[in-house]
Amino acid sequence: MDARLLGPLELDDGRAPISLGPPRQRALLARLLLDANRTVSIDRLVEDLWGADVPSAAVKMVQIHVSKLRKVLPAGVLVTRSPGYAVEIPPDALDVVRFERLRDQGTAALAGGSAAEAAERLRDALALWRGPALAEFDEPFAAAESGRIEELRLACVEERIDADLALGRHATLVGELDALATRDPLRERLRRQLMVALYRSGRHAEALAGFREFRQMLSTELGIEPSTALRELERRMLQQDPALDLPTADRRLRHVRPDRWTSARRVRRGRCASTPH
Repeated sequence: MDARLLGPLELDDGRAPISLGPPRQRALLARLLLDANRTVSIDRLVEDLWGADVPSAAVKMVQIHVSKLRKVLPAGVLVTRSPGYAVEIPPDALDVVRFERLRDQGTAALAGGSAAEAAERLRDALALWRGPALAEFDEPFAAAESGRIEELRLACVEERIDADLALGRHATLVGELDALATRDPLRERLRRQLMVALYRSGRHAEALAGFREFRQMLSTELGIEPSTALRELERRMLQQDPALDLPTADRRLRHVRPDRWTSARRVRRGRCASTPH
């Protein structure tokens, strides 16, 4: 089975997509999938599906939805467990779990200095997204959970950008970062990344102007200053600290065209093969 929450709710039994019924029934299944392989009490389900406006027949309605879902789901997936219900599926069958596993791998690779591996794992994680999570639901549980899951996605994007910056891809990141910072103007990590990408692209004045704009925005809207780390980054840019540039070896590799790099490796292999032993 393949269960997908990172976009419109979808379930596939390995042969075809499963028709999951009307919106409230789909919402119940989505709520159970968020706690896959754990019991969710009926009282919690009622609260998460109706909030403060609970109909008198809410418990009966949950039971009816469960009965109908059991008719379309594979046997043994939706089980009764006192004091409620649980969806039992292999952990890796849920896209949220696969996303978190790939993100953890990417984060660990980045912390270990393996930027290329990190970028690949983080891209694989982000590729699981098909749209906003839980956007089709207006039940009380959906707003809080969608915000939490969206924060995970954005943090993964930022980690992938850090990996790309370490790989010298700053020039291609400027446009993406500018768009992200426009959509989320108070997110400091994105601003830092945009400043670094601009600076390494030789656009020093724009990097510093971006800092001033961000500082003014924080002061006007929140009455606070940028973090110490961001102010330190501005100071280093003003002093043109060489440590802000990529290491020399990384810059040299970035400017080698793929065909020249491949040819160079072939030449080296050829020389090694012709060297007498």
